[in-house]
Amino acid sequence: MTLEDHGTTAFLRLTNGVTNPIDRPLVEELTAAVDEIKGRYRGLVLAGNNKFFSIGLHVPHLLMLGRDEMKDFWNRFEDLVLRIYTLPIPTACAMAGHATGGGAILAWACDYRFIAGVRTLFALNEVKIGVPVPYLADLMLRQIVSDRVAVEMEFRSGFLGPDEAKAAGLADAVCSEEEVEARAIERVAELAALPAAAFALTKQHRTREIQKRFTAIREDLNRAFMECWFAPASQALLKEAAAKF
Repeated sequence: MTLEDHGTTAFLRLTNGVTNPIDRPLVEELTAAVDEIKGRYRGLVLAGNNKFFSIGLHVPHLLMLGRDEMKDFWNRFEDLVLRIYTLPIPTACAMAGHATGGGAILAWACDYRFIAGVRTLFALNEVKIGVPVPYLADLMLRQIVSDRVAVEMEFRSGFLGPDEAKAAGLADAVCSEEEVEARAIERVAELAALPAAAFALTKQHRTREIQKRFTAIREDLNRAFMECWFAPASQALLKEAAAKF
C-alpha cells in the first residue's frame, strides 16, 4: 500500500496487485498504517485502483492455512475492520473499482463511501462460496441500509451497481472515475476541520453499540465460522472460488 499526505488527511491506497486480495501481509500492513494515521492525521481516505478496490479475502492463500493459522488471520482481519470502524477521525472509502466480500466489509467500516459510476459493483459473496456473512459485517451493513437491502445482499450474494448503491444508502455519492478520490478527500478534510474531541465523541456514540454487541459474542461466532470454513462442503466451494482468482 501507499500513504499520501493531503494536509490533515491521510490517503491510503491498496496496491496488492490488480484485485487487492486480502491476505495476512495486507492485514498486517494496513493495521500498522491505520494505527500510525490515528496518531498523525485528522482524517483517512481508503482507496484501491480503477478496477478493484478489493476483491475480498485471498481464498487461494487462505486455503493453505491450517485451523490455528486461519483462526489467527480471521481475528486479525476483524480487529482491522473494528479499528477502521471505530477510528475517532472521519473516514471515507473512494471506490473507483469493485468491492466484494471482505473488500466491501472494509468499505462499510468507513463513515462515507464515494463510488465511481461507470461499472463499480458492491457484493457479498460469502454464502455463495460456503461461509457465513460475518456478524460484524452484518451489523455495519444494517446500520447503513434497510433490512431488505441487507437480506438481498447477504442471502442471495446480490450485486449492487452504483445507482442501486446510492439509492440504498450504501454509497454517499456516485462520481466520475476521475473525481471519486478528490470528492472523498474533500469530504474528509471538511470534517477534519471540526473540533476533534467533539467529533470523536459523536462518532463513538454511533459505533459503541455495534462494537459492544459484536465483542460480547465474538468468541462463539468465530468458533462457528471456523467450523463452517473447514467443513468439507465449504472447502469444495472455496476451492472452486479459488480457481477463479
